[in-house]
Amino acid sequence: MSDQPRRPRRPAKPYRRPKKDPVRVLAFEALRAVDERDAYANLVLPPLLRKAREDGDFDARDAALATELVYGTLRRQGTYDAVIAACVDRPLREVDPPVLDVLSLGAHQLLGTRIPTHAAVSASVELARVVLGDGRAKFVNAVLRKIAQDDLDGWLERVAPPYDEDPEEHLAVVHSHPRWVVSALWDSLGGGRDGIEDLLRADNERPEVTLVARPGRATTAELLDEEAAVPGRWSPHAVRLAEGGEPGAIAAVAEGRAGVQDEGSQLVALALANAPVEGRDRMWLDGCAGPGGKAALLGALAAERGALLLASEKQPHRAGLVARALAGNPGPYQVVAADGTRPPWRPGSFDRALVDVPCTGLGALRRRPEARWRRRPDDLEGFAPLQRGLLRTALESVRVGGVVGYATCSPHLAETRAVVADLLKQFPDTELIDARPLLPGVPDLGEGPDVQLWPHVHGTDAMYLALIRRTG
Repeated sequence: MSDQPRRPRRPAKPYRRPKKDPVRVLAFEALRAVDERDAYANLVLPPLLRKAREDGDFDARDAALATELVYGTLRRQGTYDAVIAACVDRPLREVDPPVLDVLSLGAHQLLGTRIPTHAAVSASVELARVVLGDGRAKFVNAVLRKIAQDDLDGWLERVAPPYDEDPEEHLAVVHSHPRWVVSALWDSLGGGRDGIEDLLRADNERPEVTLVARPGRATTAELLDEEAAVPGRWSPHAVRLAEGGEPGAIAAVAEGRAGVQDEGSQLVALALANAPVEGRDRMWLDGCAGPGGKAALLGALAAERGALLLASEKQPHRAGLVARALAGNPGPYQVVAADGTRPPWRPGSFDRALVDVPCTGLGALRRRPEARWRRRPDDLEGFAPLQRGLLRTALESVRVGGVVGYATCSPHLAETRAVVADLLKQFPDTELIDARPLLPGVPDLGEGPDVQLWPHVHGTDAMYLALIRRTG
């Protein structure tokens, strides 16, 4: 035995309970809802923020940070997945989804915000201790420390293939879109690298909140009295909240006299309302009216001319939203819960009809960033029969001399021009109307006669519109 005296053992550090950070816990809960329930962040986040404010946990700065963490993480999820994959020793599919959500939140703080590196890592590890436990928090700590060794540009050079070798995959990783979405958007947009990169960048920007002053019920002058409100770019009824804000706190919005509506959506309704029809102009149809934004604007425009709007929506709960949006409309209207492909009205009943058909939503990725990861190419096949069926019914529903507007919030050619071309073949007694003059002042509308709006060009969702007149 050695005669050396034994060193006294250091006393064990007392266990420190993890400190709960309400902002990051809320952001984590929102991401879990998106992952687990296929929820949309724009529906999940507001009630979580409202409850946090009511509980006294949040102020305006906390709410802004939580919102940035959720939406920033969702928008750049593909990029962050590629970076995280380079820092773990297993396929990402083998990483538990809650762990991956914490890692993604940490990656966004490190690579997509100005939060200092030490603070981003320590706050994320503390979150992991709260929601995952101490064991998995060590894994989170190790991965985030690897990510923190480089900035976003450095990581993109490492994880994205060179553009010259694989342009679509390069753009997919750098701009955080699935490869098939990049390919589809590029086909629809045409042109070279600059245009598609501008579009993908625009998809990753936070969109402004745009309001619509419903004619006869509110004015843009009233809305412009709000703080940081500026006129819309193209629609005479639009007002933009340049610094965000809470639309529900605006009196005209709370009372239903104004609403939140993208300017592209407003332009579609205005173009249909202003398209020339032959003869009477008394009956208007919104054949896919839910949740009611376009119906409310169309109803107000119809009222100015003494016309009646029939708003039809298949799902009863969405028909209820339409009825709520139209409540207080200054003119006659009716809301029905009906299948737009098997309508209860007679053919030839309407002078104007709008069908804003269900679609993949690839034109609204700024507002619903998670949709890009949720959609699959075969979703197009699922929507195709419904889109054609709704346009067919709309064409049958208008009289000779009447006009149909076919609209969709997707620029995918399979959901836009392909649908219109198919139905024009089936209805030879129709003609396309040049929609461009009906969007006065809006630049870069292409060769016509249909119109495709773009986020990076017009600052709107990527709305598509074709106007079709029955001729015989």
